[in-house]
Amino acid sequence: MLERNVKIGLKEGLQSKPAAQFVEKANTFSSNITLIRNEKVIAAKSIMGVMAAALTPGTEVKLIADGSDEEKALDSLEKFLSTP
Repeated sequence: MLERNVKIGLKEGLQSKPAAQFVEKANTFSSNITLIRNEKVIAAKSIMGVMAAALTPGTEVKLIADGSDEEKALDSLEKFLSTP
């Protein structure tokens, strides 16, 4: 299991289209992927969970991946979340 702290850099935050793109990207990995914000655990492969979290620009989250491709998953998803 690997984890990283990531600051949301997306201009609109993780809402609607960016949220769908993030979930689609997360689903390309076999690892179990979660986000944690303020002790709330969010399933990164769930569009409803990601959108309900209302992650705005500048929000810090913990990104956790556990599985055979965890490092690739974290690298890819961290880049997606932190890029403006």
